[in-house]
Amino acid sequence: MSLSQAQKKAFRSIGHHLSPLVTVADNGVTEGVVGELKRALNDHELVKVKIAIAERDERNALAEQLASDSGAELVQTIGKMALLYRHNPKAKAKLSNITRFEEHHGRR
Repeated sequence: MSLSQAQKKAFRSIGHHLSPLVTVADNGVTEGVVGELKRALNDHELVKVKIAIAERDERNALAEQLASDSGAELVQTIGKMALLYRHNPKAKAKLSNITRFEEHHGRR
C-alpha cells in the first residue's frame, strides 16, 4: 500500500489538527504500544503518534518500526510527531478522521 503524493498532502492537512493518540517513551515500541496503535488505526485510520525520544535518528527508526508493526503507512514525521495511516473499509464514520474530514468538507 503506497500512498500518492496527493494523498499524503491531504492526510498531512488532516493530521495537522489531530492530537496524538499514542505516545512512545523511553520503553520504546512495546506490545502495549503496538496494540494501542492498531486499535487507534482501526477506529480512526489516520493517527498522530508522539515519540518522546531525544535522538532524531532513533525517533525516525521508531516511526518506521511502528508503521511496519501495525501494517500502516508512515505519512510524515515532524519533530517528535509521526503521522500514520491504515485504511479500514469498515471504519465507523463517527470515528474515522478521514471520513469525518471528507463529510465536513463535502467530499463524499
